[in-house]
Amino acid sequence: MEKKFPQELKYSPEHSWVKIEGDLGIIGISEYAQKLMGEVIFVELPQTGKGLKKGDSFGIIESAKAVSDLISPLSGEIIDVNFSLADNPGIINTSVYQAGWVIKLKIKDRAEIDLLLDAQKYEKFVKEENKA
Repeated sequence: MEKKFPQELKYSPEHSWVKIEGDLGIIGISEYAQKLMGEVIFVELPQTGKGLKKGDSFGIIESAKAVSDLISPLSGEIIDVNFSLADNPGIINTSVYQAGWVIKLKIKDRAEIDLLLDAQKYEKFVKEENKA
């Protein structure tokens, strides 16, 4: 069982997670987001080499319940894409913080990392959102 909000990750208000490894950001959707969506049936993936600004959509995730844009929590260039999600999008449901990553981004502006939420702030954010 994966932790609900792993401490070593950063989170965005759009329910993405980021694992920082040097100048790389590995990005996926949070456990909370995948629980809201239910069974993921399709992921539209971007191409490598694409530049993103923080807040840009880089793909689409679809379940029986909803279709949502994947929103980049950081600016940078996509250097790797998890193409296994094209054939098996359900990986996001079974391994949201491990095998369910979506893209790897070469981070352009490290200052943006400080604008992301840590696990405690993200958990509080989710609780507040559920009250609304």
